Amino acid sequence: MGEANLSVSPAAYPHSEIAPAFDRRINSESAPRPDSRLVFLVTDAFYGHGGIAKFNRDLLRAACSYSTGTEVVAYPRVLSCHEREDLPRTLRYETGVVSNKLTYIGRVLIDTLRGRHWDLVVCGHINLLPIAWMISRLARAPLILIIHGIDAWKPTRRFWTDILVRYVSIFVAVSETSKRRFSSWSCARPERGFVLPNCVDLTRFSPQPKNRTLESRYRLQGKTVLLTLGRLAAFDRYKGFDEVLDVLPSLVGEIPNVVYLIAGEGPDRQRLEQKARSLSMADRVVFTGLVSESEKSDLYSLADAFVMPSRGEGFGIVLLEAMACGIPVVASLLDGGRDALLHGELGTLVDPTDLSDVRRGIVEALRLPKRVPHRLEHFSVQNYERRVHLLLDHALRTV
Repeated sequence: MGEANLSVSPAAYPHSEIAPAFDRRINSESAPRPDSRLVFLVTDAFYGHGGIAKFNRDLLRAACSYSTGTEVVAYPRVLSCHEREDLPRTLRYETGVVSNKLTYIGRVLIDTLRGRHWDLVVCGHINLLPIAWMISRLARAPLILIIHGIDAWKPTRRFWTDILVRYVSIFVAVSETSKRRFSSWSCARPERGFVLPNCVDLTRFSPQPKNRTLESRYRLQGKTVLLTLGRLAAFDRYKGFDEVLDVLPSLVGEIPNVVYLIAGEGPDRQRLEQKARSLSMADRVVFTGLVSESEKSDLYSLADAFVMPSRGEGFGIVLLEAMACGIPVVASLLDGGRDALLHGELGTLVDPTDLSDVRRGIVEALRLPKRVPHRLEHFSVQNYERRVHLLLDHALRTV
């Protein structure tokens, strides 16, 4: 694999990624790309917050650059925040459908029945599969299902969803872990599954001096800072916050000035604050609350190590962002973090079920210099766009 500038060729990717499989079936370099109408059903994307929203924004941007005649329409299910974002010029983003589930389903159905012709239907979340499948049948168009993380690692307990997964034209997972876990229960044909890893904008996230205003706000002057960024939700306790809190007391003897910065918001915050107090670590744990997208790169610059020993992460876009800012990272052996770190080549992998291993990984990461891993370009926006174009080539021509 070229380390400075990756090309789309079979030799450039691990066997599980989309490029080799598509390269065997099509010649995307020479064949002209058709004018196509693509419809995306997504939970959120633009004006959304979190990893799935970010993935969907990247996916929609890449789809909009597929060909000059491509029409892209997206129906978001929710708007989770209201940060100003520039939409791709050719994207039709239907924000008027988010009021409730029935309005959403009705609008998508009506638009299709009124003669909107779709060449491809993309279902951005497994929970939207029944309506996406219906639209694909009405439009007689192939259906792509995007698989993210723990939500698709086992049956959903929604009868029709669990039946319909075996009938999608293509399923695309963000990591080999998610692909394997989804395949283990879904009965989806393996040859229809591909891996499309997340990406990071290396122009937006890059090493920079500490933001002294933020450093002062969180009282981090002279501190060794561990950082985890993610939702503080009861159903998301797999993120690794608890594991870092559990090893924090044992780190104090070796690193007296260590502080744990927890970035994010959610209903589990109160429990985590209580846990910090019960461990007598309340003065060493700082909660930032919700962090805006515009402030994230400055937040990463405060950290000496980014630590996410999770057990159910589909990939972990925040790992890419931290590495792009030059921060050493610690991720999990047991979930999609393994893919984000290229199986340990880009950072330190630990077993989150073994607290001594978590501690080892943190100490190891804190000894590393701050630098951008030289193969991080594997996850660049440019390479992501090429992979998406290959995916669309395959879906539109051969399914």
